[in-house]
Amino acid sequence: MQARRPARIDAQAAPARAPSRYAALDLGTNNCRLLIAEPGPAGIHGGFRVLDAFSRNVRLGEGVEARGELSREAMNRTVDALRICAAKIRRHDVARARIVATEACRRAANARGFLRRVRRETGLDIEVITPEQEARLALAGCAPLLEESAESLMVFDIGGGSTELIWIDLVGVAPDQRQDMILALAPGRGGPDRSELRRAARARIVDWISAPVGVATLHDRFADVAEDRDRYALMACHFEDHIAGFLPYEEDLAAAKLGGLQIIGASGTVTTLGALRLGLERYDRARVDGMWLERAAATRISRHLIDLGPGGRQAHPGVGADRAELIVAGAAILHTILRLWPAERIRVADRGLREGMLHSLMWAERPGGPCAGPARAGADRG
Repeated sequence: MQARRPARIDAQAAPARAPSRYAALDLGTNNCRLLIAEPGPAGIHGGFRVLDAFSRNVRLGEGVEARGELSREAMNRTVDALRICAAKIRRHDVARARIVATEACRRAANARGFLRRVRRETGLDIEVITPEQEARLALAGCAPLLEESAESLMVFDIGGGSTELIWIDLVGVAPDQRQDMILALAPGRGGPDRSELRRAARARIVDWISAPVGVATLHDRFADVAEDRDRYALMACHFEDHIAGFLPYEEDLAAAKLGGLQIIGASGTVTTLGALRLGLERYDRARVDGMWLERAAATRISRHLIDLGPGGRQAHPGVGADRAELIVAGAAILHTILRLWPAERIRVADRGLREGMLHSLMWAERPGGPCAGPARAGADRG
């Protein structure tokens, strides 16, 4: 008997009635992450109530740096995780979903075949987003952490296969308009009534960049360097080479804008250092998300982790086995950012693409808003 094919789950499918539950799935180079939520009062997630969540370290991009394609083992691990995600989406009767993949699927030669397999075996229709879309979604996901006093905002997201940086100018934008301005930058659906706001928001972007350097790719590239300190230095130089095209990298422009700059870091590296700064042995999202991490503390903790060596990092209760292997690469990227833009402290974000997708889906359909009501799938992804 032929196996029954799972029903297809369309991203942003238009239901017959106004949607109440939303799903966002981010398939990254290392992790597969799902959030299912419904609109709710502003709180820890900034305007929605989480109904279910899932996260698994699938290491989809393992070996892509060397071979240029996804391995059979990585694809099998990932499909197993995606089956769980698909079951959760169906169980919660999700009205609209956005399901995206990032750098590993952008780079792998066999990614198209893998995505066909995912659709066939799980019913999930995955969209491979561009680097610019990834940067803007990360920015939107961090919108609730924006300070009223900020004159400009830089958000960086250190992923497994790439690192995104985006810088937005906020001078002259009223405090009560700032979150809408940032959410308007999130790629997704949005009707013509909001096109003016989108154009105004895009004009506020100073620059953005997606460096094809993340913790997994950086670790793989320098895996043959035995000494941690040497590897750390090489990683930092390699990352800096890849962001030299970012406009705020220019010394005069960066110096002129540092005074009112707020920096938000969204990554496992930053949340791990934040948890260590708080002295947590067991991770607590409620305490880490939104905390401030001083530049001096980030530097001190990074150096301590490097000095511990591979065995010490593995045994450290605040790091964990999955993070221990990649934390040196993450610290090299973070240190480079903090050296180039030496803000006294950064805000830690345990949020990113999933929250950005949820915010953009809900923002486009707020009750009484100009875009409320059903919209056709895939409209206005810019």
